Amino acid sequence: MSPSVYLGAAGFGLIAVCYGFARFAFGLFLPQIDTDLALTPTLSGFISGGAFLGYCLAIILSAYLTERIGARAVAIGAALVAAVGMAGIATAPSPLLLASAVMLAGSSTGLASPPMAAAVATAVRRDRQSATNTIINAGTSAGVVLSGPVALLMGGQWRLAFACFAVAAFVMAVVAALSVPGGTKATQVSGGLPPFNSVIMRLIAAAFLMGASSTAIWSFGGKLVALQLSWDNTGAGLLWIAIGTAGIVGAGAGTLVTRFGIDRVHWLFLGVLAAGILLVGTSATTPLLAIVGGMLFGAAYIMVTGVYLVWGVTALPDRPATGLMIGFLTIAIGQTAGAPLFGFLMDRLTPDYAVLGFACLALTAGLARSGSAIPRPAPKTI
Repeated sequence: MSPSVYLGAAGFGLIAVCYGFARFAFGLFLPQIDTDLALTPTLSGFISGGAFLGYCLAIILSAYLTERIGARAVAIGAALVAAVGMAGIATAPSPLLLASAVMLAGSSTGLASPPMAAAVATAVRRDRQSATNTIINAGTSAGVVLSGPVALLMGGQWRLAFACFAVAAFVMAVVAALSVPGGTKATQVSGGLPPFNSVIMRLIAAAFLMGASSTAIWSFGGKLVALQLSWDNTGAGLLWIAIGTAGIVGAGAGTLVTRFGIDRVHWLFLGVLAAGILLVGTSATTPLLAIVGGMLFGAAYIMVTGVYLVWGVTALPDRPATGLMIGFLTIAIGQTAGAPLFGFLMDRLTPDYAVLGFACLALTAGLARSGSAIPRPAPKTI
């Protein structure tokens, strides 16, 4: 196995644990957590938003550290933070301690992505970097799809599930130590703020709106199908399996962007994302439509985040960790704002109004165009 393939596999696994388990599995187990700890929708939204806030803070720190101490140390740290955070979720006796643990676990995702982008820039030849980056990014789907069977097998035992997830995160810390290169090209680049030109500003606008809209499913998907379809833990687990399985399609984002351009791929999959939100969350849904909607959402979310990854790295080719950080940080800022807003709308209006509004929010992200951030295939090396 070549070093680049080994790195891609290790990155895929790290992202699966940090994103799929430490960040997005909370929404899957939310109905059971609500019951055990007596959480209201608004409080659930603020706790979910805490995970995204932790991500926001961590991804800035991660890009800074990756450019100074290298990718390996930061990747190991991401896995260890995920392990500690999920162990905290498993043992949390109260909403306050749960919120703290969720925030810590969510921060691991912010730590994980920048070192992998920087490692790819070092270990993978240029004409394969976009594809490798988006394959690693699709690890989110693997984590999501694995969390579904865990929920089914454990029958709502969310504390035991998060304890198992914590063990998996510790294993990934060992894998990262063995596979991620220590130095990166970015360590040779001076730090400081990147240039906030029109390309970057449009990326920020698009990522914020898409991130906010996605919380309709990531934070409230399990609760929505419980309300609209009276699904128990088994139904929510099946929805998560559908989301994660379809999300593997997002591994092809780099290839599609190279062939069709950022804007076309962006527009198409924002429409798919909005359709998925509507099919899962409205009162008109059926079991079949909810599963189809979950698949559409999963494929679109990973595809669009892959688009933002390529957009950011292309806009700042000399600082790949920072380029990724800008897009992914803004997604998380949108999610930090979106989760409590969605919970508030559910409390004050109806789930249908909240779902419809957030589906429209996804479509507005398409108004931002990539401009000059157009990836071009690099000359192939011999």
